Amino acid sequence: MEALTVRLKRQPNAETEVITAAAGLTVEQIVKMCEIETEYPVYACRINNKVQPLTAVPAEEDEIVLLDMRDSCAKEIYQRSVIDLFRSTLARVYPEVKAIIGNSLNRGIFFEISSKRSFGSPAVEHVEKVMKQIVSEKVPFTFIEHGLDMVVPDAGYIGDFDLRKCRSGLVIRIPEDTHPGGMAPYVDNYNLYKAFQVQRKWSEKLDILTCADLNQAIEAGQVRNLVLVSEALQEKKISHIADDIIKSHKRIVLIAGPSSSGKTTFAHRLCTQLWVNGPKPVYMGTDDYYLDRDQIPYGPDGTQNFENLDSIDVELFNEHLKTLLAGGEVDLPRFDFNSGKKVFGERKLKLEPDQPMVIEGIHGLNEALTPSIPKSEKYKIYISPLTQLRIDDYTRIPLTDTRKLRRIVRDAKKRGWDARQTIEAWPKVRAGEDINIFPYSDEADNIFNSAFVYELAALKKDALPMLTSIPEDDEYYTEAQRLARLLSHVATIEDDHYIPNNSILREFIGGSIIA
Repeated sequence: MEALTVRLKRQPNAETEVITAAAGLTVEQIVKMCEIETEYPVYACRINNKVQPLTAVPAEEDEIVLLDMRDSCAKEIYQRSVIDLFRSTLARVYPEVKAIIGNSLNRGIFFEISSKRSFGSPAVEHVEKVMKQIVSEKVPFTFIEHGLDMVVPDAGYIGDFDLRKCRSGLVIRIPEDTHPGGMAPYVDNYNLYKAFQVQRKWSEKLDILTCADLNQAIEAGQVRNLVLVSEALQEKKISHIADDIIKSHKRIVLIAGPSSSGKTTFAHRLCTQLWVNGPKPVYMGTDDYYLDRDQIPYGPDGTQNFENLDSIDVELFNEHLKTLLAGGEVDLPRFDFNSGKKVFGERKLKLEPDQPMVIEGIHGLNEALTPSIPKSEKYKIYISPLTQLRIDDYTRIPLTDTRKLRRIVRDAKKRGWDARQTIEAWPKVRAGEDINIFPYSDEADNIFNSAFVYELAALKKDALPMLTSIPEDDEYYTEAQRLARLLSHVATIEDDHYIPNNSILREFIGGSIIA
């Protein structure tokens, strides 16, 4: 039998090994026959920097990189495989039940269930039991035409997953990139569930539930209406939040959310709505309360992490808040990023008796940021783009991808970065969110959804050329192609003049009068 020589990496950035095997074997067969061990289970590979299923057959001198759950493409393939298994199992055991994919929830993926009879926990447990039986039998997968068509070779690759009954539907959980070796702890995000239900009603009002619906509306010339209604819905929500703050008599408003949520624009628009109700609010950012750079601790990677709470001068921040609430005057600092020090003497502040403070920062929901301030004085808001748009009934648009595309466009316009630089920095951003933001989302008094049903189509004009400009030999090529493939499902909004200059989306596409 003819021999084949390939260059193999057990994970990205690993040492290259030269492997000799019989020609015509799949990557899966080569890994098994050569007894190649990896730190975590492998679900896909890159052959010459292009993502391929493990059933791909390499050629002479090909470079093969094995991919586990820490790679976004491999995670997508694993997730698609679990969803396909769920879909086929549900159709087999409960053919009268309809499941439609929703959103990220409770560290999993929420599915809305529609059934003429009750579909409770026993039914969910039965579906899970049948799925696990199929896994144990290693039933082969077949490619399914749904646009994201790579799956694992057989059901035996699906080692970890679980199904849980969740209110009007169920949640499917799989390992995460932060927990590639098993399941992360289950968390019940009830406030997020309610926010997603509101967004679903908004989507139904606009009659835009899938990418096909959006494309049809764009082709019919309905962009202006989509923009106007979307902005009106958001402004109404901001107004309601402002009214709720006034009724609560709380004077410190703390805003936090993950990267590219639109925190700055939202904070200023909230200030406007609060001003309508009473004294003009004071806007503050926690970035001005960084410790001097030489005091910020170094992390395990040898760099200073400005996103950790221990980089903030919490003692001074609380001292200033207490003084302001008591009617005293403070000398607000401005952090000079060039010198790495706080600068004083530029802004003295004293509040009127009912004057609120709107404070935007990563740690706003964490009680450890404001331990000296009573909860009775604090109103907390969590902001994130909670899109409900889906590709089809079983293919969602990940929230993190929406935020990543927002950031790619903003970084290009405001920092002069290319898409590669943003993609490279993203894992560190996500790691900080998992520590500093997501664990505190249920601490919020209110949740603001900053998503727009049409935004992928508006971002596509700028994002797609940047993504497709990354060359095939670049290590971030596959992630760029994955995002480009996502954008291929939506039409392009070429003319964005209907989007107002105070829109949250303007914070990313440019033209904002606020951020």
